[in-house]
Amino acid sequence: MLLDDDMTPEEAQRDHREMLWFLGVNAAFGMGLGVFISAVLFWFNLYGLGTHILRSKIPLLSFGMIAFPLALTFGGAVTASAIMLMPYTRKKHH
Repeated sequence: MLLDDDMTPEEAQRDHREMLWFLGVNAAFGMGLGVFISAVLFWFNLYGLGTHILRSKIPLLSFGMIAFPLALTFGGAVTASAIMLMPYTRKKHH
């Protein structure tokens, strides 16, 4: 029995997909931002980071060891802020 404020299972499933899509887009944006920040650190040679990466035996691995953790950190931070700021209102069944 559905009450006035309950959703049908199909509506709830669609609502959950929309929320997961919203969170996925925010996570992808945050991870991209982390990789971008890593590239900026490398490009501008901040703290000699670019020089160290280029002098390593495997520069791509060295860059990845900086970019991957930053991507995870930024992705998690942007996703967490998206969860806190999610403009969610309960949808009513009509």
